[in-house]
Amino acid sequence: MGVRKYMLNYLSIKNFKGWKDTGNIELAPITVFFGSNSSGKSSIGQFLVMLKQTVQQPDRKTVLMLSGDKASVNLGTPVDIFYNHDMSKGIQFDYEWTLDKKAEYNIGTSKRRYNKVRFQADIQVNNPEVQYLEVNQLSYDLFEDDKHYLTVGMKKSEDGIGNRNYELFSEIGELKRTKGRPWKLTEPMKYYGFSDAALAYYQDSDFLQDLNLHQENLFSKFYYLGPLRSKSSRIYSWAGTNPDSVGDDGMYTIQAILSAKHEGRKLGFPPQMHYKPFEAVIGTALKKMGLIENYIIKRIENRQDYEVKVKIKGSSEYVSLPDVGFGVSQVLPVIVQLFYAPNGSVIFIEQPEIHLHPRAQTLLADVIIDAVNMRENSQKRKIQVIIETHSEYLLRRLQMRISDKTMETNDMRAYFAHNQENGSVLEKLKVDTYGNILNWPEGFFGDMEKDMYEQALNAMKRRIEERDAG
Repeated sequence: MGVRKYMLNYLSIKNFKGWKDTGNIELAPITVFFGSNSSGKSSIGQFLVMLKQTVQQPDRKTVLMLSGDKASVNLGTPVDIFYNHDMSKGIQFDYEWTLDKKAEYNIGTSKRRYNKVRFQADIQVNNPEVQYLEVNQLSYDLFEDDKHYLTVGMKKSEDGIGNRNYELFSEIGELKRTKGRPWKLTEPMKYYGFSDAALAYYQDSDFLQDLNLHQENLFSKFYYLGPLRSKSSRIYSWAGTNPDSVGDDGMYTIQAILSAKHEGRKLGFPPQMHYKPFEAVIGTALKKMGLIENYIIKRIENRQDYEVKVKIKGSSEYVSLPDVGFGVSQVLPVIVQLFYAPNGSVIFIEQPEIHLHPRAQTLLADVIIDAVNMRENSQKRKIQVIIETHSEYLLRRLQMRISDKTMETNDMRAYFAHNQENGSVLEKLKVDTYGNILNWPEGFFGDMEKDMYEQALNAMKRRIEERDAG
């Protein structure tokens, strides 16, 4: 798969929901989270969704958007998101990502280029009675490849009489204040942003606005698809709009296909990179998984409405989408989102395998690999996929693709979440170059091998008993 750009390199979270400390979670082109129910594996992806919906909401003073009519995930009130509901300790997190192209900052005579950004934040409750969230500190580290150049941020301070202020700090020395502007700095914008006052208060501070924009650009290409996807319909309306994604529940899946077709999007299939129209790519993926033979989307005459017809294997007739297995309508949003997302996207999908039989779960892994390896406009798609799943079949296929060199070991990261007395624990699975997992956690997927072994022993024992009795 090679080197990817505009990708989350790692994520670390402390004191969030069931996580006292996730540790550093290394992320790859394909990252897979497993674990038992209520082990906290979904919370990691939902944390990123929370950051996205915070970036998108218009209120600049809302530090973290936890719920609301337009929220993709509803996390309740502040007390609900703190580990053990203990609001005396802050939620701390940091993550690093690679920019799509190099940027530049200037402070005085110092001029540097950077292509990697690390962000850290400490969010605390100011008043437990009203559960008011505020930023205790935020900071950015700028790198050119692995060379660190600059740390800059904002932190809360007190003036000795209980008044809380904010100050700007930088490792390269104190930034010069703009003359004639003695006002106090206001709080940061949301959880990540330098305030307008900070931008005006200091000289050479234009690059701080760039850091705000880097965050917003990152999450503008972060997409979420939840486990409860909308049911298929017999009629779909489309008036020429271009949906940003298939939606959190997949409700815009057909509209996304029509939009991509209207735009003439084509994707190159590996390994030959033979380019196909977008709608044909979706059909090929569904056929590869053994779910359908073909599908068509027909416009109803003189209307802005469309019908989706599907032909299943062994049949010569097309039927409406609701008349085929439920698994098709549930996995279709997954497939469309994987190929519809623009270059530079991060896609988080919960339980993509839901309602699929084991063979289709296995082949879904190949579709995910195709989505990451696809080319568009003669360039590699910079796609990163994060999956929360229960599917052993999906993992087994990813292992096999490492063994046959379709993927490299570093193209995948797999984690297992489980509960302990001090909260959820995340265990990184060690995968060798042959696809073997060297540290299978106990009870990872139940005791399938043990059951098969004991079933064989019992069968042998019974045959001996029946022979002796006869």
